[in-house]
This record gives sequence, C-alpha cells and structure tokens, in this order.
Amino acid sequence: DNVEDEWFIVYLVREITREFPGMAARIDDNDGEFLLIEAADFLPKWLNPENSDNRVFFYKGELHLIPLSEPHEQECDLSAATPTISEALTLLSTRCEEFLAAEPIRTAVYKRISGYPEKIQASFHRAHCYLPAGIVAVLRQRPSLVAAAVQAFYLRDPADLRACRSFQTFPPDERVMTVVTFTKCLYAQLVQQKFVPDRRSGYMLPLPSHPQYKAYELGMKLAHGFEILCSKCSKVSPDSKRNVLRGPLWERFLSSLKEKNYFKGQMEGSAKYMELLHMAEDYFQQSVTKPESSVEVSPGDEILTLLRTTTIDLKEFEREAASLPPEDDDSWLEITPDDLDQMLKEARNESLPSANEEEQKYDLEAVAESMKAFVSKVSTHEGAEMPWSSDESHVTFDVDSFTKALDRILGADSEELDSDDLDEEEEFDFLDEDDEDLDAENQREDQKESPNELIGSLKSYMNEMDRELAHTNVGKSFTAQKKGSVEHTEFPEDTELTPVDVDMNLVANLLESYSAQSGLAGPTSNILQSMGVRLPDNADHTGSNN
Repeated sequence: DNVEDEWFIVYLVREITREFPGMAARIDDNDGEFLLIEAADFLPKWLNPENSDNRVFFYKGELHLIPLSEPHEQECDLSAATPTISEALTLLSTRCEEFLAAEPIRTAVYKRISGYPEKIQASFHRAHCYLPAGIVAVLRQRPSLVAAAVQAFYLRDPADLRACRSFQTFPPDERVMTVVTFTKCLYAQLVQQKFVPDRRSGYMLPLPSHPQYKAYELGMKLAHGFEILCSKCSKVSPDSKRNVLRGPLWERFLSSLKEKNYFKGQMEGSAKYMELLHMAEDYFQQSVTKPESSVEVSPGDEILTLLRTTTIDLKEFEREAASLPPEDDDSWLEITPDDLDQMLKEARNESLPSANEEEQKYDLEAVAESMKAFVSKVSTHEGAEMPWSSDESHVTFDVDSFTKALDRILGADSEELDSDDLDEEEEFDFLDEDDEDLDAENQREDQKESPNELIGSLKSYMNEMDRELAHTNVGKSFTAQKKGSVEHTEFPEDTELTPVDVDMNLVANLLESYSAQSGLAGPTSNILQSMGVRLPDNADHTGSNN
C-alpha cells in the first residue's frame, strides 16, 4: 500500500547488485515495468509494454536496458520477441557497457531512490499506544510485527472480528502506555479508520475529550490486529511441535518426501510408515524452529512463540510508561489545497515565482505558440506527443515532400473534395463506358499538374469557402484582425472578408476554457502544464476589477 516501500525495495535491489557484481536483478510490480513508467518521458521510441519484458536490469549497481536485436528493428518492429532470462544474462555479462540505460532514464529512476538509507528515518512515526503488556513484550522482540497487525486490522472481515469478542490471547486487563514505531503509511491506515469495539471485548474507550484518547484508540485497534493474527494460526495444542507441523512449509516438505519415495511404498498409517514419519517430523522441527529459519512461519505463530519464551515484566513496563518520550506530530496527515498544489508543482520541477514576477514574465504569445506546437506535433493511435519531448529535433521543411502529401490529400482535382459532388456520383451511377474512359484520361492529365498549380487550386478552393461563409453568422463568432493591420486582401470588393486573428481567438478560447474549470483539473491546464506553460489565476474570481 505504501509506494515509498516499493522504492525502498528498488534501492535495496540496486545496492545488492552493487555489492555482488556478478548478480543481475529485475524488478516489477502489478503495473509491470514500473521503472520504465517512472522514466516514460525519456524512453526510446521502439520500447513499449509488449516488448519490454526481460530488458530492464540492475547490474553492478547501474540500470541497464537491453535493446532490440538489430538496429533497424528499433524503428519498425515494435512487437519483437522479448529475450529469455538466460539470453539477457548472457548479454549483460559480456556486453554490459553497451546496454547501460541512457542518462535521462537513469536519472529519473535514481531520483526516486535518492536519499536512502538516511530517508528511512523520515518515514517513521512514533506514537503513544495503550496496549496489553503481552503485545508490548512481543514488539520489544520483533518491532516489525506491527506491520502484520496493522494489515490484519485494516483488512479485517466479520469472521476475523468474531475472535475479538473474547480476546483470549490479549485481554484488556493488563494494559500499559508505551511508544510504538510505525511507518507513516501504517500509522495513517490505523488512525484514519473509524472503528467501535465490541462491548464484550472489554476494550472501552474514554471520552474523546480525554487527553490520551488517541493513545487508547490506537492501542485498541492494534490489539485487535494482534488478536486477529493469533486467531488465524494453527494453535490446536500448546505444544510448539504441533504448531510447526501444521504450516505450509511442513506440507511442502512432506510432499517432497513422498515424491522422493522416502516412505518406500509403505502403507500410510502402518507401523513402518509412522516410524519414518516421526523421524521426518523430528528432523523438520529441529530445522525450522531456529529463529534464523522461521521466515515462513505465520505472524500469529511467531507471536504465540514469543509469548511463551518472553518474560513479561508488568511493573517494569509501568515504570517506563511514567517517563515516555513525546510522540511525533501527525499534522502531516492533513494536506491543504495549497500544499497539494505545491507538491504537484514540485513534481513537475516548476519554480514558484511570486505573483508580481509571474505577471511580469507571463506572455500570452507563449500560450498560442505552445498550443500551435502541440497541434503540429505528429501523434499516433497511442496518444499525443508533447512538443517538449526529449527527442525533439530541429524543424525542417521539404517542399517536395509537402507537395506530394498535398497531392495525396487533394487527389486528382481539388473539386473532388466537395462531399456533395461525391454523394451525387454515388447516387446517380449511370455513366456509360465512354464517359468513364474520358474521366480516367482527364484524371491522368490532371495528375501531371505542377506543385504550384496544386497549391493554387487549394487556395482557390479555400477562397470559395470564405465567400460562402461570408454570408453566414459563422464569422461573427471569431475575432478579426484590425483593419489597419491588414495591408491587402484577396477580395477588395468584399469588405466583410477580414482575416481572422488566429492567435487572439486561440488564446481567448483557451482562457475561457480554463476559467470554466473553476480551479479544477481540465483539458486546458493539463495540456499547457505538460508543455511547461502555467496559466495565472483568474483575477475576476479573486475580487479584482481588472
């Protein structure tokens, strides 16, 4: 649930590969290659989710990206087969220098794990909790069990709460005040959930006005989590041997023995079978009851084991409770809208100038130019590309390519663009064979037109459209250029055909759309902010008369 936990694991994995140079590691989650998601703005064009498996590795403490097998494939074959793990490891061990990820990609990933291990301390939160003495003793031995307890409480269901009616393991009789160290995520999960304990449990809370109400409430919730964990363990008998032999580890061990013909074909339940079984149980218990090898033991079993082996000194706990250190301030739980805006701006690496500086530096032309660049950018079915993409190159204009593209758009004759004419041809398909031959011949003649003639034909077509629209109200919805700024016009006799001020209309529509967002996220702010343009607040909504 805590994203920062995931990036801490990334840091650990990177350090492991640095410490052991012969080791390579790859890491993903339920989103897939999340390291690539973090560096999405800087990835090569050929890389996509379909071909990214087994290409991203930490090796010798650095991030490596294995490309497609052939250079030309990087441009055309986006569905190339992914390498196997063995193939990837062979490439890394022999040519790792070639596969070092580009610096922008590495920078984006390393930025998320910068500050560790020192940053670990910043993720902790220490709070006072009123807990049963048994839980205090367990946490002294294994502080990390607080995570399992919080998770058990956070994900509880009605069946879990049935065990919390009687509290057989952690009754509320002997409780003491103590300090518990959470991560901020665990603390937030515990404190933000509203929960009323069952009256039969004995966990009664003081009035909310009580100075230690929060400590009582946190302790009550945490005790429920520990009780749920213990209720799920296999505590059929107080004998620890019975507990060990009922876990998933023992089941796998027993299955392995059967596969290897350990019982030598003996019938299950026979004297010889039971003798071999008891020998296996003794060996297994001696192997897994050591603390070093108890990784797969359930949290509930571990808690019960600690309770049996740990001395609970209630008086010592009470003496310590009299001089507890202060708990941490939890004001970080509350985020104001301004704080959220600040976090979003920092995430975009934008500076936050003062209002006066912003007014001085703000230029409406930047809005128009950014939007023009966005519209001009080539996009695909996978989405729009922002003009500030890292692979941006200088814009060039090839006249021949332009005219060829224009030819494909216009076809043989610009008049063919008239959709009404096309519909009529479809409806009245009664041309005879001679007429079809004549049209085909004319088409071949028209295709020989020069590029200049094609451009002139397009201009003529556009002029005709302007003449038709001049007699409608469409033009009144746009802002026209000032007459003094227009040196000449294609139609001196048509005074109404004043050129539209494209930039002014673009900016006006953008500002109108931005104002309609009322401070919320919307298409205008999203597109402009992604291109590094930030619109100022609407002065009309802040009481200004400007």
